Amino acid sequence: MRATLLFRSRVVYSGHAFAELVLWRLPRALDGSDHPYKYRLAYVVRGACVIRFDNEAGKGDQLHFSHGESKYRFVSPERLINDFQRQIERWTHENSDT
Repeated sequence: MRATLLFRSRVVYSGHAFAELVLWRLPRALDGSDHPYKYRLAYVVRGACVIRFDNEAGKGDQLHFSHGESKYRFVSPERLINDFQRQIERWTHENSDT
Protein backbone atom coordinates (compact mmCIF):
# COMPACT_ATOMS: atom_id res chain seq x y z
CA MET A 1 0.00 0.00 0.00
CA ARG A 2 1.26 3.47 -0.88
CA ALA A 3 0.65 6.82 0.79
CA THR A 4 -2.68 8.36 -0.17
CA LEU A 5 -3.18 12.10 -0.42
CA LEU A 6 -6.34 12.90 1.55
CA PHE A 7 -6.35 16.67 1.40
CA ARG A 8 -4.38 19.52 -0.15
CA SER A 9 -5.74 23.04 -0.01
CA ARG A 10 -4.64 26.63 0.01
CA VAL A 11 -6.97 29.06 1.79
CA VAL A 12 -6.47 32.79 1.20
CA TYR A 13 -7.43 34.88 4.24
CA SER A 14 -6.33 38.25 2.87
CA GLY A 15 -3.92 39.83 0.44
CA HIS A 16 -1.07 39.05 2.83
CA ALA A 17 -2.18 35.89 4.67
CA PHE A 18 -2.93 32.33 3.59
CA ALA A 19 -3.03 28.80 4.96
CA GLU A 20 -1.77 25.67 3.27
CA LEU A 21 -3.04 22.29 4.44
CA VAL A 22 -1.66 18.92 3.31
CA LEU A 23 -2.66 15.55 4.79
CA TRP A 24 -1.58 12.05 3.74
CA ARG A 25 -2.63 8.61 4.99
CA LEU A 26 0.41 6.34 5.23
CA PRO A 27 0.60 2.55 5.20
CA ARG A 28 2.10 2.75 8.71
CA ALA A 29 2.93 5.38 11.33
CA LEU A 30 6.08 7.46 11.05
CA ASP A 31 8.74 6.98 13.72
CA GLY A 32 7.70 9.21 16.61
CA SER A 33 3.97 9.12 15.79
CA ASP A 34 1.30 6.61 16.78
CA HIS A 35 -1.06 7.25 13.84
CA PRO A 36 -0.85 6.61 10.09
CA TYR A 37 -0.96 10.26 8.97
CA LYS A 38 1.63 12.67 7.61
CA TYR A 39 0.60 16.32 7.65
CA ARG A 40 1.70 19.91 7.27
CA LEU A 41 -0.65 22.78 8.06
CA ALA A 42 0.90 26.23 7.81
CA TYR A 43 -0.40 29.76 8.26
CA VAL A 44 1.72 32.37 6.48
CA VAL A 45 1.47 36.13 7.02
CA ARG A 46 3.52 38.57 4.95
CA GLY A 47 5.80 35.77 3.80
CA ALA A 48 6.53 34.41 7.30
CA CYS A 49 5.16 31.12 8.62
CA VAL A 50 3.65 32.08 11.99
CA ILE A 51 1.83 28.79 12.75
CA ARG A 52 2.64 25.27 11.63
CA PHE A 53 1.37 21.87 12.67
CA ASP A 54 3.46 18.99 11.31
CA ASN A 55 4.92 15.63 12.04
CA GLU A 56 8.37 14.60 11.01
CA ALA A 57 9.89 11.15 11.19
CA GLY A 58 11.68 10.83 14.51
CA LYS A 59 10.30 14.11 15.92
CA GLY A 60 6.61 13.25 16.12
CA ASP A 61 3.68 15.66 16.16
CA GLN A 62 4.52 19.31 16.74
CA LEU A 63 3.01 22.77 16.84
CA HIS A 64 5.25 25.65 15.79
CA PHE A 65 3.87 29.02 16.92
CA SER A 66 5.78 32.16 15.93
CA HIS A 67 9.32 31.27 16.99
CA GLY A 68 8.65 28.43 19.43
CA GLU A 69 7.54 24.83 19.19
CA SER A 70 5.81 22.32 21.39
CA LYS A 71 4.58 18.76 21.21
CA TYR A 72 1.12 18.32 19.76
CA ARG A 73 -1.30 15.54 20.75
CA PHE A 74 -2.79 14.24 17.50
CA VAL A 75 -6.32 12.84 17.94
CA SER A 76 -7.80 12.81 14.44
CA PRO A 77 -7.55 14.71 11.15
CA GLU A 78 -10.76 16.60 12.02
CA ARG A 79 -9.39 17.65 15.40
CA LEU A 80 -6.10 18.70 13.78
CA ILE A 81 -7.90 21.05 11.37
CA ASN A 82 -10.05 22.46 14.20
CA ASP A 83 -6.97 23.05 16.38
CA PHE A 84 -5.23 24.73 13.45
CA GLN A 85 -8.18 27.05 12.89
CA ARG A 86 -8.28 27.94 16.59
CA GLN A 87 -4.59 28.81 16.51
CA ILE A 88 -5.14 31.05 13.48
CA GLU A 89 -7.96 32.82 15.33
CA ARG A 90 -5.75 33.20 18.40
CA TRP A 91 -2.84 34.58 16.37
CA THR A 92 -5.13 37.00 14.53
CA HIS A 93 -6.60 38.24 17.82
CA GLU A 94 -3.17 38.69 19.41
CA ASN A 95 -1.79 40.42 16.30
CA SER A 96 -4.77 42.51 15.27
CA ASP A 97 -2.47 45.31 14.14
CA THR A 98 -1.13 43.18 11.25
